[in-house]
Amino acid sequence: MKKILSLFSLLMLFSCSKKLFNEKWTKEKAPIDFRAKFETTKGDFEIYAKREWSPQGVDRLYSLIKNGFYTDIAIFRVVPNFVAQFGIHNDSIINSKWDKYGVDDEPVLVKNDSMTVSFARGGVKTRTTQIFINLKNNNRLDELDYDSVKGFPVIAKVTKGAENVLNFYDKYGDKLGYQQDSIQKYGNKFIKKNYPKIDFIIKATLLKK
Repeated sequence: MKKILSLFSLLMLFSCSKKLFNEKWTKEKAPIDFRAKFETTKGDFEIYAKREWSPQGVDRLYSLIKNGFYTDIAIFRVVPNFVAQFGIHNDSIINSKWDKYGVDDEPVLVKNDSMTVSFARGGVKTRTTQIFINLKNNNRLDELDYDSVKGFPVIAKVTKGAENVLNFYDKYGDKLGYQQDSIQKYGNKFIKKNYPKIDFIIKATLLKK
């Protein structure tokens, strides 16, 4: 009986995860530009993305928002006067699926000024789901050379609600930035138990023009 229940649980988990990921989503193209709203535990903010800034990066951002990835997502890394970062899903299976489809690296065409948005990355073709908002002018990120990749291409800009972004809880600093493996494995349960004051993205939606 236990084996049957375990198999049923696995099938249910796979079924739920499948609804939140489809390989074809990794090939979706964004429009020339678009706007989106992020609802958070500190209030809403809106972004404007333009495809020419980083075509493949903006394509990925568009697909993630369109297909509901940024739902109940922890803003796990808020470093004062630097960045606010998020993009690890509560479902480890969803994370592993998206991580297999890294976005090709592109040149930096727009400066990492305050309230611009870029993908986090850790080497060649590692832009997947994690993004960060610059909390000040971080222009050194335009040229930063790390693990054979130069710079962090801007994909969007915050156009409304910057005051809410600046109000994200930041007293944990970079602590959770060094525990991403635990977040990937244990999800929001780990965060809420150990870092209860963390803010969350409630959901993100595309806005009609």
